[in-house]
Amino acid sequence: MTLEQRITEHLSCLYGIQPARYLAPALVQMVEQTRHHLPPRPYRPLTNGDVMLITYADQVLDPEQPPLQVLGSFLQRHAASDVRAVHILPFYPWTSDDGFAVVDYRAVDPRYGSWQDIERLGSRFDLMLDLVCNHTSSQCPWFQRFLQDDPQYRDFYITVEGSPDLSRVIRPRTTPLLNEFPGVAGPRKVWTTFSADQVDLNYRNPAVLRTMLEILLEYVRHGARFIRLDAVAFLWKEIGTTCLHLPQTHRIVQLMRTILDHVTPDVRLVTETNVPHAENVSYFGDGTNEAHLVYNFALPPLVLHSFLTGQARELTRWAAQLRTPSPHTAFLNYLASHDGIGLNPVRGILQDHHIEALVRHTRAAGGFVSEKALPDGSRAPYELNINYLDALSPPEAAEPPGIVARKFATAHAIALSLPGMPALYFHSLFGSRGDRAAALATGIYRRINREKLGLSRLETELADPSSLRAQVHTALRRWLALRRSHPAFAPAAPQIVHESDPRLFVIERQDPHSGQSVLCIHNLSGDAAVYAVPGPVRGCELTWHDATTGSSIPNREVNGTLRLEPWQTWWGLPPQEPSL
Repeated sequence: MTLEQRITEHLSCLYGIQPARYLAPALVQMVEQTRHHLPPRPYRPLTNGDVMLITYADQVLDPEQPPLQVLGSFLQRHAASDVRAVHILPFYPWTSDDGFAVVDYRAVDPRYGSWQDIERLGSRFDLMLDLVCNHTSSQCPWFQRFLQDDPQYRDFYITVEGSPDLSRVIRPRTTPLLNEFPGVAGPRKVWTTFSADQVDLNYRNPAVLRTMLEILLEYVRHGARFIRLDAVAFLWKEIGTTCLHLPQTHRIVQLMRTILDHVTPDVRLVTETNVPHAENVSYFGDGTNEAHLVYNFALPPLVLHSFLTGQARELTRWAAQLRTPSPHTAFLNYLASHDGIGLNPVRGILQDHHIEALVRHTRAAGGFVSEKALPDGSRAPYELNINYLDALSPPEAAEPPGIVARKFATAHAIALSLPGMPALYFHSLFGSRGDRAAALATGIYRRINREKLGLSRLETELADPSSLRAQVHTALRRWLALRRSHPAFAPAAPQIVHESDPRLFVIERQDPHSGQSVLCIHNLSGDAAVYAVPGPVRGCELTWHDATTGSSIPNREVNGTLRLEPWQTWWGLPPQEPSL
């Protein structure tokens, strides 16, 4: 099937056969022009060396340099050997939601730097850029021209006439779904899924789809190797439905995948759908036609639950069935990000009283809880807004830095041991506590985990081996190095999750090429535990590594049992010399 035929098929499902035949040639021309202006970038499978860092463009500040330049030089010094990819959160001009209310998709906010700075980062790291595809800022020129009744933008946004029944609509907010804006043709009731400043685009208008595809390809030209589709689950709206995961939404993702596969097969689509696990994985499609990577949204609350209860039963049961539909797809395994810890992904995995316990713990630990509106008008907890280090070790608990670092490192060792590609938030890799004062001062709960750090202070704390920041950073770097040392940790390498002492999470990963296995034992409790070590695993005698401390023990010296101190992790690898 030709590219035009494939594009026509997608467009037919969205707009009908005749409009599709009219629209497809122009899209094909746009795609081919992009392909001819790009150097060849062949498909490269993800390996155990692929790790992503999530960061804001202005995460590190120095008054002498633009933030993107400061970030680039800082990461070159402190992360170049640890991560291969960098997700720069929206750096376009914006008006709210810390970047996710975009004014101009094609510009770099001059407060941060320039496209040259972005491309310079892209020469050192594989970049992930955000396509904020569901909505724009209310100050976006497109929306202003919509309010002026400009014919080109008259149908660019979703408006609602009268008072239709919208009770089935699912959304993660308690703010009004519709907001009225004054226009030259009279007041317009506009769909606003996330806030009054984030107005939803109308994908029923083919011009909207074409514009967003142009922007997608522009990001590829600027060097993106990953494209994150922000809030993609809400794209298509049909009154009388949930307006979530509609078939047309999946078809748009498929169209994007078709285009990227043709233009540059090494660019991967990543879908951001903070929904129950079964719905989340639907964005893999058949394993070849939708997202390459899907955020593993159930992982953060599951790991937190496991540490709070000191047992791994639910985590073990869930991980045992963790699968993707093809070796070309993978989970993006993370524990913390710029957002909070979503609760929807574990509904159906954790019992209600477990979720309620997470909510109580978050508030007691100094965090906040965001709510969503339910169709019946009630509210339910949606997201835990708390720094992940604080969630595991609340500051008021005054645990010794060594214990705090050990717990945090073990939590991340779990994420690093699972099939998929790991993603670490900047504040996690560099050992930050939460910024409760910023959340209280602004009323924006997510700001608790979005502190911007001064370069001088950050460098000073990292250089002090006794600081919590340095201890966390050193421990995580060691675990990342250990993961890089063996191909059994490749994203698509098979796994076996072992039932064991309920306090332990035990996972075996296998290198399909050599047949060698690694065995990872994580103690999630505050008690010491003993693990009965098997004989040679897949014919190999293992060496046991605790990367938090940098210690190693040959299997012959453990005498059949491996002792794990509270919150300790041991990974058993075939004998080698990993760079710790």
